[in-house]
Amino acid sequence: MARIAGVDIPENKQVLYSLPYLYGIGPTLSAKLLERLKIEPTTKVSALTEEELNRLREVIDKEFRVEGDLRKEINLNVKRLIDIGSYRGLRHRRSLPVHGQRTRTNARTRRGPRKTVAGRGQKRGAAKK
Repeated sequence: MARIAGVDIPENKQVLYSLPYLYGIGPTLSAKLLERLKIEPTTKVSALTEEELNRLREVIDKEFRVEGDLRKEINLNVKRLIDIGSYRGLRHRRSLPVHGQRTRTNARTRRGPRKTVAGRGQKRGAAKK
């Protein structure tokens, strides 16, 4: 397996689809990177030469924040928002959506599974509307 930024990227896939295995590199950035380094995106990682892999490693290490550094930076940014008491920090602290989405319905991913509340729902013997 090829190792870039401390992560093993799959060798049986094309380079274009293997690079997004790195945290911080998505499909678009992967395509731009390969275009800049003049590496054919459809080549399998196993078919890359050692020189091409080294160029790829160098560029990613020098120019992009990936993996641990990026995760640390994001966590510090969220922690700062919580510490200064901003609205976004409050939403993070309460594990609610941050970007203005509705929460009366939906937002199940962020809020977790439903918690049943006593006294809600249909009363016994009440007719359905």
